[in-house]
Amino acid sequence: MGEKSKNVKADVSGSSKKEFSKGDLAVYPAHGVGYIESIESKEINGDTMNFYMMKIVENGMVIMIPTSNVESVGLREVIPVAEVPEVYKVMQEKAQGADNQTWNRRYREYMDKIKTGSIYDVAEVFRDLFQLKLEKDLSFGERKLLDTAQNLLVQELSMAKDVDEKVMMTEIENLFN
Repeated sequence: MGEKSKNVKADVSGSSKKEFSKGDLAVYPAHGVGYIESIESKEINGDTMNFYMMKIVENGMVIMIPTSNVESVGLREVIPVAEVPEVYKVMQEKAQGADNQTWNRRYREYMDKIKTGSIYDVAEVFRDLFQLKLEKDLSFGERKLLDTAQNLLVQELSMAKDVDEKVMMTEIENLFN
């Protein structure tokens, strides 16, 4: 599709700004992996702005992301394959003592972690809910969050390792056996 290397350019403030090209893979928090389909200019309130048009792999949804807001929305590249073992380590750790909280407080905390876009946070949510599920029934919201975390993990890890999602799911399940 597209090369995986990204350009990092300094903006006027001196901080580095991530730039993506057409065809690049990227991760949008809480939505998952997608491809940059195009970079388009649109006029909004008299100002011309550039947008990444990103198509989410899982559901085909297209998201318009202002190129100037990449950092603030959390758009990032797929983790390198070398980081996959680190994600596995997070999933294999003992769950944090979340089971003594009410389900709605846990739900809010987990949702906040998923929204960060960090694969490590998503891995923590998956691990905690997966382990909690072994101890007691999850609420409807927690079951949905577990599914969301699982989908986000499987998508990104399968892209990082360049393997089929079913193979990736089997690998993740084996971590818990």
